[in-house]
Parts: sequence; structure tokens; C-alpha cells
Amino acid sequence: MGIFDILKGQLIDVIEWTDSSNDTMVYKYDMNGKEIMMGAQLTVRESQVAIFVNEGQLADVFQPGRYELSTSNMPIMTALKAWKFGFNSPFKSDVYFINTKQFLDLKWGTSNPVMMRDSEFGMIRLRAFGIYSFRVTDPEAFLKEVFGTSSLFTVDGVEGQIKRTLVSGLSDAIAESKIPALDLAANYDELANYAIQAINPKIAPLGLGLTSFVIENISLPEEVEKSMDKRTSMGVLGDLNKYTQYQAAEAMREAANNPGGVAGMGVGMGAGVSMGQMFAQAMAQPQQQAAPVQQAPAQGGAFCTGCGQQMIPGAKFCPNCGQKQEAANACPGCGNAVQPGAKFCANCGQKL
Repeated sequence: MGIFDILKGQLIDVIEWTDSSNDTMVYKYDMNGKEIMMGAQLTVRESQVAIFVNEGQLADVFQPGRYELSTSNMPIMTALKAWKFGFNSPFKSDVYFINTKQFLDLKWGTSNPVMMRDSEFGMIRLRAFGIYSFRVTDPEAFLKEVFGTSSLFTVDGVEGQIKRTLVSGLSDAIAESKIPALDLAANYDELANYAIQAINPKIAPLGLGLTSFVIENISLPEEVEKSMDKRTSMGVLGDLNKYTQYQAAEAMREAANNPGGVAGMGVGMGAGVSMGQMFAQAMAQPQQQAAPVQQAPAQGGAFCTGCGQQMIPGAKFCPNCGQKQEAANACPGCGNAVQPGAKFCANCGQKL
């Protein structure tokens, strides 16, 4: 092996990275103490961005494609290293590959209940969960703000930060939408879109962007769900009188199937009738309370000579049968009968 071969073994002439994982966000190319040959081939695949870092400073950024490294396509490195035009010597630099693909099917959920003021149930607590996906939208900002100097960075490094931001954004979306708790399930997509618009500005300084946000379920507290079940049951029952009859019939049928025979059937019928009476009384009480109170008949009026209906004092015809009445057959003061043609009541002396 000649000296040229030894020197060539210390140089890197091909730079590329193939990702075999599903969660690697940044990979630092392993130089293994070697230098990069001027004219080396750099391959950047789709959903990747390559960034050269010179002594801690971000230098040139390469989008997907195939490049032959030279001073013409490395202007920042040329300026940082003060290379003269046509520089062909090997050089040292850190190369980072940023994965810009979407990271999918990441789960989120509320670790603690989210407080909400509902117009129907008052103060309630909600729990929610779902999935989301994100990607690196600004590789340079991500490298500066998040990655640091490690050789490998995975989704775990930012997942916690994104989840907490998601829950906060969803809480704001639910509170500001003022959607009733019973209608939340019909507005999952609207809430998700609102949350994306609220969350992306918060994670943009980190070089990240939320691409999708899915709400799979928002659950209500157990006591609220029980209240909803009762309300649904009442709506299903409908007419309580018909329900009472149905219950009585069911009690009779079950009693007839009892081993006790006729005696058991009698007990079942009695129970069914008792239940029916209880429901009937419960339904009748509000109606009795709401029935209008009839006024007592007017005192001191005469009685019709034809049908006996009490009349208003001084009436000449009966309002019930229409028969004409004798003039002043009763005193308008005390109601005592008086003789036709009398000018004063024989009982109280009132002038007729």
C-alpha cells in the first residue's frame, strides 16, 4: 500500500445517511477522526436536510439532492475558513442530517382533568385523548434551540414539550368555543383545527410545526354521565300512564310464571295494581293542585220556577232554561221569598 492510499484512507469522499428508525430527528455524521475531501460527494435524500457546522457555527445548508463539495456551493464555509478561490485541501467540519419527515401516530392525553364552565351542568372536569403528528419546519432553528451538540436526537426529546402545549391549546379551544358539553362530540374537527392554529405559533420558535391533531374522545365525569343516562331514560319512557300499564302487565306475566301458581299470580297482580295506583296518584296530584278553584254560587239570588237553578238577583229570565220569571219573587237583600207585588221584604224590611 502506497503513501497515497494511506492518505486517501484518512479522507472522506462520500457523505450520506440512511435512516432505519422511525423516531430519529437529527443524526450527526460520524467522521471517525477523518477529514472531508474537497470534491467529496454529498447525498441528501428526500425528507432530509444536511447542515455543516464549523467550530460551533452553523454554516451551509443543503436541501435534498446530490452535491460535489467545493468552494462554489459552500460560501459560508469558505468565508468562515477564509479559503481562497480554488482551495482544494481537505477540511474538518461537523455534518448534521435533519429528518424533516412527518412523525406520525403520536399519542396525547390529559394527565389531569381540564376544568370547564358549562351552561347546563355548571363546573365540570373533562378528560381527552387522541393522536397527533409533527415535523421539523425550520432545521436551523431546531438545531440552535433544541438539538444542541449530541450525536443523536429522537422524538422523545421533544414529545413531552409538544404534549403539554397540545393540552394547553385544547383547553383554550374548549373554553373559548363555549360549546356545551353535550355538543362537544359533534365538534371534534372544529376544536382540532382551532387547537392547531393556537399551538403552531407556540412551537414555531423551536423549528417545529404541528401537521395534524386528532381528538379521539372527550369524556365527562362519571356523575355527569349518570345524569345524562337518567335524562335519556326519561325521554325513552315517554307517557308515564302507558308505562304504568305496561309495568302492571309485566308484573302479571311474571307472576303467572311463578312456581306459586294462582297464589303467586295474585301477589303479582296486587303488586302491579299497587304500582299502578302509586303512579296514578303521583300523576293526579299535580293536576289537582293545578285545577282552578270554582267560585261559590252568589248568595241572595232567586230560584227559577221552571228548573230550580239559582239566578242573579233581578234577572227576568233563567240563564239555564230561559223561562220568564215572576217579578221579584225573592228579596235581593236576604233572599227570602216575597209575595208578588210586595213593596217591602217581610223578613228584612228592604224596599223592593
